[in-house]
Amino acid sequence: MNEKITADMVDLLYDTLIKVKSRQDCTLLLADLCTVNEVLQMAQRAKAAQLLLEGKTYAQTIAETDISSATLSRVSNCIRHGKGGYKKFISTSTDNI
Repeated sequence: MNEKITADMVDLLYDTLIKVKSRQDCTLLLADLCTVNEVLQMAQRAKAAQLLLEGKTYAQTIAETDISSATLSRVSNCIRHGKGGYKKFISTSTDNI
């Protein structure tokens, strides 16, 4: 990590994200915090995670999201071996069954 980027800065980011209470607030914050492309890439990863969690194959997920196979592999790895964020926060169509 860049030595000028401190744990306090990361904590500030986390504390800021925790304050988001609505989609409108999220839109406002992400518009200021990220480039449009960064938001689109995160959205693509979230959708890919949702599809994988629903049992879709890599081929189906790539076809629907146009995500690169390298990025999809990273998303899949996080689902299988990560901290559980995707599983905890990404809703799937099977959640209401």
